[in-house]
Amino acid sequence: MSALGLPPAQLSLFDEAPSPTSDVGSAVTVPPQAAPPVPALPVSPDARHAVQLGEHRVAYALRRARRRSIGFTVGPEGLAVSAPRWVGLGEIEVALREKATWILRKLHEQQSRQQRQLQARVEWREGGSVPFLGETVILVLDERTAGAVLHSAADALPGVPHLTLHLGLPQHAGPAQIRDVVQSWLQRQARRVFEERCSLYAQRLGVRVQQLSLSSAATRWGSASADGSIRLNWRLVHFGLPVIDYVVTHELAHLREMNHSPAFWDVVRSVMPGYEQARSTLRDSVLPLLDAPAGA
Repeated sequence: MSALGLPPAQLSLFDEAPSPTSDVGSAVTVPPQAAPPVPALPVSPDARHAVQLGEHRVAYALRRARRRSIGFTVGPEGLAVSAPRWVGLGEIEVALREKATWILRKLHEQQSRQQRQLQARVEWREGGSVPFLGETVILVLDERTAGAVLHSAADALPGVPHLTLHLGLPQHAGPAQIRDVVQSWLQRQARRVFEERCSLYAQRLGVRVQQLSLSSAATRWGSASADGSIRLNWRLVHFGLPVIDYVVTHELAHLREMNHSPAFWDVVRSVMPGYEQARSTLRDSVLPLLDAPAGA
C-alpha cells in the first residue's frame, strides 16, 4: 500500500484528468484545433455499429459495462465505445456526434501513425539499420564476430551514421535470424542503460527500487508499484537519454507520489526541470516495426 492508501498500481505515463463527459485513453488529449480531413479511417474488427460524423461513416465497437457514463477510446483499431447497459443506441450516437471533431481527429492521427510505422519498418539485412539511444546503427554481418559487437567510427563524415553493429552471422543469414540477434542485443543494452539511469535518479529522488524488470507492453512505456517494483519497456532503448531519463524519473516519482497530482509533477520537475520536451518527443515519435517478413 502507498502512503495515500492506494493499492500497488500501474499508472500510465500519459494519464490525464478525465473529461466529465467521456472516458478517453491515457495518451489522449483534446486540442482545440479543427479536425483535419480523414483519408482512411481505422476500423475495429469488433465494430458492429456505425454513425455518421460529418462526411464520414464511422464504424465503432460497442461494449456494455457497469459504468455511469459513456466512454470513448480511439486506438490503432479504430473507435470503441463503452456504455452502461441502460443507455440506448440513440443516446450513444448523440454523444458520438457531440465528440465528432475529437473522434475524427484522433482517427486521422491513428491512420497517419500507422503509415509512419510502415515507413519505419526495419530491413533485417546487411546494411539495414535500427535506432539505438537516438542514433542510427548500421547492421553488419561478420562471421568473425562473437555475438553482437557495437563499433564506432570516429572518422565518419558529418551526417553519416558512425555506429555499426557487427553480428556473428553469415552473409546468407535470414531476416528472422538477424532480427533475433539484434533484438537480444538491444534488450541487453536496455537493461544495462535502465539500471544505470534508475540508480542515478533513485539517489537524486531519495527512493529505492526493489526490482527492475523489462516490459514488452504494446501501450505502456513504464509502470511503478508501491512496493518499489519498476517495469520499463525495453524499446525505450531506441530513444536518446533525455527521453529514457524522463520515463525513469516519471516511474521513480511514483514511489513518492502514487498519482498524477501537482505534487507528483513537482517531484518529476525537481530532478528534470525540462521534462515536457522529452515527454512530447515520446508522445509524438513512432517506433520502427521490428517484425521479420512472413516465412523468413
